[in-house]
Amino acid sequence: MPDLHPQHRHRTCVEVADNLPARVLVRDSKDRQGPALTFEPAAWRACVRLTREAA
Repeated sequence: MPDLHPQHRHRTCVEVADNLPARVLVRDSKDRQGPALTFEPAAWRACVRLTREAA
């Protein structure tokens, strides 16, 4: 079962489940019934790294 937890760093509004094998789920914390994006762990790390670099 995914453990979606809020990511409040830099005032974001997403929840991330990083406790699943071979995937990371991300969803809008204001729309918990809405869809979740699925990333491979390496792709999620790259997304986070690029976001931090752009900030």
